[in-house]
Amino acid sequence: MSKRSKYSPKEKYQIISEVMDGRHSVNTVAKKYALSWTTINDWIRKYNDEGVEGLKESTTWKRYDSELKRKAVLAVINEEMSLSRATVFFQLSSTSVLRKWISRYTSGETLKSTSKGSVPKTMTKGRKTTYQERIEIAQYTIANDLNYAQAIEKYEVSYQQVYSWVKKYQQHGEEALKDNRGRNKSSEFLTEEERLKLRVKELEARNKHLEMENDFAKKLQEIQRRSRPSH
Repeated sequence: MSKRSKYSPKEKYQIISEVMDGRHSVNTVAKKYALSWTTINDWIRKYNDEGVEGLKESTTWKRYDSELKRKAVLAVINEEMSLSRATVFFQLSSTSVLRKWISRYTSGETLKSTSKGSVPKTMTKGRKTTYQERIEIAQYTIANDLNYAQAIEKYEVSYQQVYSWVKKYQQHGEEALKDNRGRNKSSEFLTEEERLKLRVKELEARNKHLEMENDFAKKLQEIQRRSRPSH
C-alpha cells in the first residue's frame, strides 16, 4: 500500500495553482493528486478568502447554530447562492459540511445547533483501538473528504483520535499508526490478506462517497426544479 503524503499549505497552493492559472481543469488536478474535486474547490475558496493562511489545517471543531444552518441550506435550495458561495458567505469550513446539512434537511431531519451542550460524547471521549482499526478509520476519513464527524459516528471514537490518526497516516503511512507503548508488538502486524481487505474497504468507502455526491447533486436539482414557480 502506497503512503499518502500530508499536503502543507505551500503544497496545497502549488496544487490549486495548476487550476487557478488555467493549466489544468479541477477534475484533472483532482485525479492527478488522488483528491476529490470538492477538496480542490474548497482549497481554492479558502485561498481566495484568506490566502495561504486559509490552507492551514484546523485543529479545532467548528460549531454552528441551527439558524445559521437553516439559512445556509435554504440559500442553496432556493437557488439564492451556489454551494461554494454559501460556504463562503456563511463562513463554513467546507462545502461538504453544507452538503451534509442539505441532505439532512431534505430528508426531514431537524438541524440542531452543534454547541458545547450537544456535542456527542464520542467527540471528546475516545476508546481503545487495534492497529487495523486505526488504519481503516484513517483510510475511511480520507476517502470521505476528511469528514471527521462521519468517521466519529461510524466508529465511535473521538475527534482528537481521528484527527491524529489521519495526520499520521498522511505524513508517514500506516506504520505511523502502530502503538509503541507496550513491549508486545505481535498485534501490530498485518498479513497480506488483512492489507487487501483494508484496501477493498478504502475503495468501497471512496466509491460510496462519490455515489452519494452524485445522488446529492441529482436530488438538489430535482428539489430546485420543483420549487420553481410554474408559468
